[in-house]
Order: sequence, then structure tokens, then C-alpha cells
Amino acid sequence: MINVNQQMPSGKLHQRTDNDTITHQLPDLFAGKKVVLFAVPGAFTPTCSDNHLPSFIALADQIKAKGVDEIICIAVNDVFVMKAWQDVKNAEHITMLSDADGSYTRSLGLGVDMEPLGGFRSRRYAMIIDNGTVVHLATEEAGELSVSGGESILQNL
Repeated sequence: MINVNQQMPSGKLHQRTDNDTITHQLPDLFAGKKVVLFAVPGAFTPTCSDNHLPSFIALADQIKAKGVDEIICIAVNDVFVMKAWQDVKNAEHITMLSDADGSYTRSLGLGVDMEPLGGFRSRRYAMIIDNGTVVHLATEEAGELSVSGGESILQNL
């Protein structure tokens, strides 16, 4: 599993805009920036949709006021699901990225088999990345949301 003081691995994540799909090369996406990245087991799932994502939406301005250039949410869902979730939740200040095949999640060592609820998914976590280096990592136990929400990350900035 990735740890604090390690560089983010190489890989690709995808983003759907209104008219196109953008492929982001990693770790280039983090170069020269301070980024908050959080991951959820799945878009539209209860804890993710009712608590985790909304905590970052509500605190986006405060998080960015602490010098964060971008807030990113990733999930093992396709780009269309991530875009629909962004639209439904009014999450325009959050960059919603798809790891549809789970390859980037696997490279981070932060995946989990959630059969029968969807197969391979991401664990719930959040991290602060400074110029491609993880400076804070908060991973959750299954079913928990206590250390990776917007409030906890804001306290760690």
C-alpha cells in the first residue's frame, strides 16, 4: 500500500466533461500542485453519496483556501457514472475521475473485493499530495467514515 512520503505511481484516470472524455496521466496530474484526493467504493452508494462526497462539497472553499489547487474524487466506476454523480450532487468544484478497471487503485494497494456488492472496488480513503508526494494518508476500515471526510482532511492541511 502507498504510504506517506512516497511518490504517486504512474497510471491513467479518466474524466467525462459535457462533450468529451479526458485522459489524465499520473503522476503528471499532481506535478507542481497541492491536491486532496479522496476515493470511494462507489458512486451513488449510501455512505459515499450521503456523507463522504458531500463533506468535500461543503468544505471545498475552505480546503482550497488552505492552498489546495484541486480536490479529486476517484472511484472504480465508469466516466459516465462519475459525471452523472457529479451533476446530481452539484459537485462542480470536485474533479471526478474514473478508474473503471481498477488498475490505478491496484497500483496504490488500496483496493478491496466487495463481492457481491460490485466486485473489486476502492477502499475509502483520502490523501493530501504535494507535488506528487503523499504527505497525509487516511484509510478507513470497512463501513467507516471517520478519518477520510472533508472535515478530517481540512484539519490536516
